[in-house]
Amino acid sequence: MFAALTGLGLSTAAGLNAYIPLLVVGVLANFTDTVKLPDGYAWLSNWGVLAVIAVLLAAEFVLDKIPAVDSVNDLIQTAVRPASGGVVFSATTAAAELDNSTWMTENPWVGWVLGIVVALAVHALKTTARPVVNAGTAGVGAPVVSTVEDAGSLGMSLIAIFTPVLVILALILLALLAWWVIRKVRRVRRRADRRSP
Repeated sequence: MFAALTGLGLSTAAGLNAYIPLLVVGVLANFTDTVKLPDGYAWLSNWGVLAVIAVLLAAEFVLDKIPAVDSVNDLIQTAVRPASGGVVFSATTAAAELDNSTWMTENPWVGWVLGIVVALAVHALKTTARPVVNAGTAGVGAPVVSTVEDAGSLGMSLIAIFTPVLVILALILLALLAWWVIRKVRRVRRRADRRSP
């Protein structure tokens, strides 16, 4: 159970920012015993790989805070964030072994699929909400929302690794936020449809 919660939390974080959970997992695998990467994922703790991820994170950090550029970045990230979600979810199979879950160990593809689906769902919500935030705040809200997303990705990554039981609460809060954002987007679109001839 904890493995699944860790995987869900990390793939949710990847939907917000693809590089933060990858970096967190890789760094913790190097410096602590908290993260034990399974066979085939040792590359994630390689310092060269982590350096590349850090550079990509720096670029994402800047680009995601610029109105209009953030939407282009989100389009590019449509492939990257779900892939990252699949990697970090499936990299938690070591935790599945600690849970004595042979099913997850014998079916590693399930972790990939779940990670991709969860990260893609979070990414879709982010991509849908960002243009509404930009339009509603004349672009001023972009850096604020992006910073909150980055902090959320880091927080969710750490929660998923150190206290996975709290992932349930975080996912409930995210679902409520998604419901609120979807209602807000629909309201804005209805107003725009009424104004158009």
